[in-house]
Amino acid sequence: MASDRKVVMIDPKKADSLYEEAIKTLRTNLQFAGRGIQVILATSCYPNEGKSDIAFQLAREIGNMGKRVLFLDADIRKSMLVSRYQVKQKGITGLSHYLCGQADPEYLCYESNFPNLDIIFAGRSVPNPSELLEDEAMGNLIQSLRSRYDFIILDAPPVLSVSDALIAAKWCDGVILVVESKKVSYKALQRVKKQIEQTGCKILGAVLNKVDMQQDTYYSKYYGHYGYYNGYGNTK
Repeated sequence: MASDRKVVMIDPKKADSLYEEAIKTLRTNLQFAGRGIQVILATSCYPNEGKSDIAFQLAREIGNMGKRVLFLDADIRKSMLVSRYQVKQKGITGLSHYLCGQADPEYLCYESNFPNLDIIFAGRSVPNPSELLEDEAMGNLIQSLRSRYDFIILDAPPVLSVSDALIAAKWCDGVILVVESKKVSYKALQRVKKQIEQTGCKILGAVLNKVDMQQDTYYSKYYGHYGYYNGYGNTK
């Protein structure tokens, strides 16, 4: 890949053995999700539940096990990926450029400094993201990428904020729902579950995030017995 298609990303997350083990467990569980699960959408109920971080760390972990993986940032409203991971490269071509007819698909993928992990950035913000994500151009892109990667992790905005994730779900094989511990009500979670099911995309499972391991005795005991807590989550 040409040097201008390579980016250096700095992961701001500090080392956390419990979190890393949980991500490994999530990766392993995905391997048993069934045949044909290749394009996986990550979303949440609300903003700031840690969905993008879980999705990116999952993509990294899949790459670490030798699989070719693509992280596709589908938040073409207000993505924070470039700033969060301190990407310095100028003039990045992203998903929105392609969907607006301003870039060819072969100029979208960037090679990262993480093993086997490529990135498609969101690109510039656009006023009509839902319409663009629903366009056949999005489906054609996903279809072309399937032959190049073992897994594609698609990061989409929260379901209860905008409809983007529900629209993008039709191009995916399964959905992972990230839920912040003690923040999301049962009613809200059931509402989101129903909305995702109506898209026809399979719900692979939920990731319980931001669990306080010191205060939550249930998960603390669970981790002590099995070596991980519920298979998923964040200890911060």
